[in-house]
Amino acid sequence: MAYEVNGSAIEHDEEGYITDISAWNEDLAAIIAKDEEVEMTDEHWAIVNFLREYYDEYQIAPAVRVLVKAAKKKFGPEKGNNKYLYELFPYGPAKQACKIAGLPKPTGCV
Repeated sequence: MAYEVNGSAIEHDEEGYITDISAWNEDLAAIIAKDEEVEMTDEHWAIVNFLREYYDEYQIAPAVRVLVKAAKKKFGPEKGNNKYLYELFPYGPAKQACKIAGLPKPTGCV
């Protein structure tokens, strides 16, 4: 299975997570977001880019509790909370945002 991006195929697993995270780009993110029925705004991109930075630093996709805590530290309490993150990514901020960010499925997500 693959996403079609600018004439090339980017492989993904049965849940839609790409298999080679180095193949990620913003065009691919937009395609995945559309599949997930997420309308990308600056707020969405801020979380997606934050997740990518987090992954670069720790080599792990954060579970939702860790994501909320880290987002609170970076963006403040009005954006670093469950309610705000679920409004952006209704199917689970960690799971859905990590998929759009081209990261592996977070540990502890079913």
